[in-house]
Amino acid sequence: MALGVVDYVVFGIMLIMSASIGVYYRFTGGKQKTTQEYMLGDKNQSIFPVAFSLMASFITAISMFGLSSEVYTRGTQFSVIVVSYVIATPVIGYLYLPVFFKLGNLSLYEYLEKRFGRLTRVTTSLAFSVQMILYMAIVLYVPALTLEAVTGLPQSASIVLVGLVCVFYSTMGGIKAVIVTDLLQSLLMYASVIAVVGVALYETGGLSEILKISNKYGRINFGNFDIDPTVRHSWFSILIGGFFTQISLYAVNQTQIQRFLTMKDYKTAVTALWCSLPLVVVISLLTSLSGLAMFSKYYDCDPIKSGRISSGDQLMPLYVLDTMGSIPGLTGLFIAGIFSSAMSSVSPILNSMAAITMEDYIKPFRKQEISDKKRVYLMKILVLTYGGVCITLSFLAKYMGAVLQSALTIFGVIGGPVMAVFTLGILLPYINQKGALTGLIFGLTFSFIIGFGGPKPPVENLPSFTNACTLFNNSGSTQFSSSNQEMLHEDGYFYLYRISYLYYIVLGFMVTFLVAMIVSAIFRGTNRDYNPDLFTPYVANRLKRRDRDNERS
Repeated sequence: MALGVVDYVVFGIMLIMSASIGVYYRFTGGKQKTTQEYMLGDKNQSIFPVAFSLMASFITAISMFGLSSEVYTRGTQFSVIVVSYVIATPVIGYLYLPVFFKLGNLSLYEYLEKRFGRLTRVTTSLAFSVQMILYMAIVLYVPALTLEAVTGLPQSASIVLVGLVCVFYSTMGGIKAVIVTDLLQSLLMYASVIAVVGVALYETGGLSEILKISNKYGRINFGNFDIDPTVRHSWFSILIGGFFTQISLYAVNQTQIQRFLTMKDYKTAVTALWCSLPLVVVISLLTSLSGLAMFSKYYDCDPIKSGRISSGDQLMPLYVLDTMGSIPGLTGLFIAGIFSSAMSSVSPILNSMAAITMEDYIKPFRKQEISDKKRVYLMKILVLTYGGVCITLSFLAKYMGAVLQSALTIFGVIGGPVMAVFTLGILLPYINQKGALTGLIFGLTFSFIIGFGGPKPPVENLPSFTNACTLFNNSGSTQFSSSNQEMLHEDGYFYLYRISYLYYIVLGFMVTFLVAMIVSAIFRGTNRDYNPDLFTPYVANRLKRRDRDNERS
């Protein structure tokens, strides 16, 4: 089905507004001629836009499609991840952020050079770069999947379109354009999800009816408290894995720390963090509800089994097509929201990738100082370059499986060891360069083995039905039943590969942490000249008290 004229108008307005914001900030203010403006927004950005920008960075079409599909096919258990967001926020704001905000380095990884030496800095920065490049590829691929499912437009055209618009305003307007477009695009994301839920409430007859149908077929399931680490989703795996993931994304991630550094002071940055929390929680819950809404429509004619779509990640666009296709502009609003979610994630990553490439890979290895004007010019070239790499890799994202699990796996295998190195740095003064670097290498190696090694057991879905489908009307094909391979998968797979993907980040963190502690203890030096600014406030205060006591004695 093709989009109507109104749909194209709505979609086109979003693209034009996003591009225009980039042009506006290119020719206003300081015209993006200094690093301070281009990368840090002159350190005077407002709380409200930054809070939305923090939310939008990692609430993407991956979340919107992946979470709604997860709830549709396997129930609501994963939705409890919002609890981990609440638990993680004070840890981010009061343990990690004070250190990085006080130092104020454009590259987060400059901290690691001060704490553990240049080699640790470059290694960790490279790990982050790989993580973000892979993530951007998935983020760009998802809207292309949507548009193809709804309109038949080739994925290649969609990837190139959203990629080029995103690269354009990121290059032209710098971090200011990124933050303001994130605000616009966040509102569109909310509007698109609310439209899906609103139509479902109207069609089904209210929230109680959606919940009644969902509960009848086992989609409302919050009761898995199994401590077995091989259980894919339980309260333990979701809360523990979600807690570590949230910290790795918000506390030790260049993209988010760079947002915090656009604020005038630490207090304002923490306020923006707290303001972003309800935004993340609400859109996550709305997206979960949209999964139940879709199930209430398709519970007796599953579109995957009936052959209408090929994967669960296409459920939401199909639902929009079936329910909103006749309402002018609503389909366009939905697609605008999906594309907005992609651009609001890719644009800040492009900006942060350019920053760390300049600060971590170019600047430290040049003998002559680079002028500020030339630095900005080079960083714009870098944004263009990373945009091209991202667009190219997006064509390969379809081979990575379900988008939600793929994204969280990428975050886990790299995020865990990287988070451990920063945590060791700010908490444990005795950890040294040999320990940190050895731990990081061991942790990354271990994480990649469990994350991308295999084979891994197939994921089991809850029963689905095709009773009401015109193509399937015999009892033999109406109910999904797991194959023997799926039912007996525990016997045929190595234990490490059966562990829930949500624990990858936890295991990577633990291996890095333990190895670093052991190696640092073995090669413990005599130098105790610690800079208190490199540690979280509690540890810094202890070091200062120790120094005062030593001076008195």
